[in-house]
Amino acid sequence: MKILVDENLDGMDERLKAHGYDAYSVRKLQREGKKLGSDYSIINYARENDMIIVTKDTEFRKASEENDFPLVLLDDEEILKVIVEKLKNFS
Repeated sequence: MKILVDENLDGMDERLKAHGYDAYSVRKLQREGKKLGSDYSIINYARENDMIIVTKDTEFRKASEENDFPLVLLDDEEILKVIVEKLKNFS
């Protein structure tokens, strides 16, 4: 499984690699000369390379639903779930 980490989670690729995932950073790929300036180009790159996108950008949700590509979206609802679960440890 290959993972493409969006710019808004820069550095997460290295952390995922430390856990054994084959992860790439949009920002690092841009520095290597890849043209990944728009959501559309990021989606196409991920699709062409059989990657799952990991992002905090909620714009990707609609694109994911419309174009059927795999996405891990860390939006406010996902973050809230984690916070609530962790707060249970203090009850």
